[in-house]
Order: sequence, then C-alpha cells, then structure tokens
Amino acid sequence: MPATTYAVSGMSCGHCKATLTKVIGELDGVSGVEVDLGSGHVTVTSAAEPDDGVIAEVVDEAGYELTGRV
Repeated sequence: MPATTYAVSGMSCGHCKATLTKVIGELDGVSGVEVDLGSGHVTVTSAAEPDDGVIAEVVDEAGYELTGRV
C-alpha cells in the first residue's frame, strides 16, 4: 500500500495527533495515519493514491493547515 507524507502546520500536542489520526483515518481507502509532531509531517497509508484536496479539507476543518506533500 502506498504511503504519502504531507507537511501540516499548527500541530503541537497529543490532542493534535489524535484529532488528525481520527479525521484522516475515517476517509475511504485510508488504512493508516502516522503523525510526527516533531517534523510536522503526517503520513497517510492508503489503498490508492490519496486525493490531496480531500485530505487538505479534513485537515483544515480540524483546525490545521496542510502545506503540501513532502
């Protein structure tokens, strides 16, 4: 399964990590989410190429900003 890493700004704590893991993990086709607070990266494992627009939308709705792929 392919993994795609995104840069996300605004993450600073365990709550941020839990929130993003939950909202991204609920998307269709997503099988795993790893949040690295230190680097500001979120890695999404999915069955197919993820839709960056959909990922950015749920990240934004959660109060963070997806700034691009790494």
